[in-house]
Amino acid sequence: MRILLASFKKAIAMFTPVKRHDAPLSPRPDRYLVYGWRRSYFTQKLMAALHFYGADWEFRRKRADLEQEIRWRSGTHQVPVLHTPEDWMIADTTPLLDLLDGRFPERRMFPCGPLGALTHLVEEFFDEWVARTTVHWRWNYPENHMLLAMDAADGDPDAAANLIAWGGKVCRATGVSSQTQQQAAEDEYHRIMAAAEAQLRETRFLLGDRPTAVDCIVLAGLRAHFLFDPAPNRMLRERYPGVVRWAEQEADLWDGGGALASFPESTAFVRFVTETMVFTWAPFSLANKDALERAERAFVIPIYGEDVSYLARPYIEQSRRMLARRAAAAGPAFADWIAGTGLAEALADR
Repeated sequence: MRILLASFKKAIAMFTPVKRHDAPLSPRPDRYLVYGWRRSYFTQKLMAALHFYGADWEFRRKRADLEQEIRWRSGTHQVPVLHTPEDWMIADTTPLLDLLDGRFPERRMFPCGPLGALTHLVEEFFDEWVARTTVHWRWNYPENHMLLAMDAADGDPDAAANLIAWGGKVCRATGVSSQTQQQAAEDEYHRIMAAAEAQLRETRFLLGDRPTAVDCIVLAGLRAHFLFDPAPNRMLRERYPGVVRWAEQEADLWDGGGALASFPESTAFVRFVTETMVFTWAPFSLANKDALERAERAFVIPIYGEDVSYLARPYIEQSRRMLARRAAAAGPAFADWIAGTGLAEALADR
């Protein structure tokens, strides 16, 4: 989903030859630098994590004059890219959180053992499935896509028009072009927010009283998309005041304490998400894997009452395999639990 959530300029950049800079335009930093876009799902995910880690960090918008250097050094046109004090430039938020967990072990976003695998499983749902809802609300509503296109295009109306056209292609690629799927995506997200609203009345975060990678990605959706884009913003503020307070104020007040709910019971929010994954993320990720193995560009699966076409994407399979490896390393307790959920096949490392 990362490329599909990048701006039009970043999508075009993947076809541009990369030139190595003899003298770097971005010198070695004395703190962590996040190069990205504040309206980017995964940029906000990384920003939330860095805040929870208590790291010394700074956000910088990825500017055109740094595009080539960042792309060459990080190996990607995507955002975000983290520039570390060692002078590394690294992309991909889930492995980045693993790296940072090792540097901030008392504030890790992926707990150790089975609970860490459960955290990764729920995070995957938001990374690779709910991302389609961010695409829908941003690019299927004119009041949303005009505002965001002008921001992403730095006020250039021609570039904004191209971005809006590109957004329509993204909606088709992610299966949210039909009215049925658009409504299904919105209804699903409202169910997620209702579950989050109820959970936050019981615990400070979604897996207990301390944050995890799940909180980072849920906050990212709210901060980059749903509490910024006009259409979902209005509805969320009316229906889920607790979630809004959490995203805008309460989450950032964490002092490093608290405990997570135990595995495998976890929280009601986690149970709701894993049950939803059985008929959404699981068939989607497996069909994507099968399509890639057959060298097919797209696949069709039944979702919410109709057959839906999706673009087959290598990163979704790469991400599924990262999850499968963590699940395999989590030990027999996790294996026994996942066997009874309907998700075991989707977590097979094959």
